[in-house]
Amino acid sequence: MNLFALTAPLAAGGVAAAAEAAGGGLAINFFWIVVASANFIVFATILYLAFGKQVSGLLASRRERIEQGLRDAEQAKRDRETAEQERLATLAEARRESNDILARAQKVAQETRDADIAATREELERMRVRAADEIAAEKQRALAELRSEVADLALQAAGRVVRETMTNKRQRRLVEEFLAEPTPGTAK
Repeated sequence: MNLFALTAPLAAGGVAAAAEAAGGGLAINFFWIVVASANFIVFATILYLAFGKQVSGLLASRRERIEQGLRDAEQAKRDRETAEQERLATLAEARRESNDILARAQKVAQETRDADIAATREELERMRVRAADEIAAEKQRALAELRSEVADLALQAAGRVVRETMTNKRQRRLVEEFLAEPTPGTAK
């Protein structure tokens, strides 16, 4: 069926009707509205049949690309949020580790200070004990010298008093007896 053959006589009659209407002002001709609508429907149908599959394929691929772009954007948003959470977790872990390292360093420093103080105290105690031992040894040496001197003086005094000559053996025995006797200021 040829649509153009059907619409041509209608179009010729329509031109005459349009000429009449032009002289009489603005008039709405429902016939021409129906003809224009039918022509539009026929033209749209022809376009759909000729290009409908291609256009719908283009629209479907465009819709798929847009949906994929939206999915990719949503995935990127989730990845960004995950990366931010990982960054914050890593930052918190780094802060915790730095606090642990700082605490350990402070503990080691305190232990080192305590060990140094203890070593210094021990060294001072050793020096005090050594000084006390040296003082005691010097005191004993001085006392021994003093006793020896006193013994010599006592022998000389006794020798003068007795006016006898002493033999070396007798002199030694008297000194040993004198030294063996406890003295009033020292305890044995």
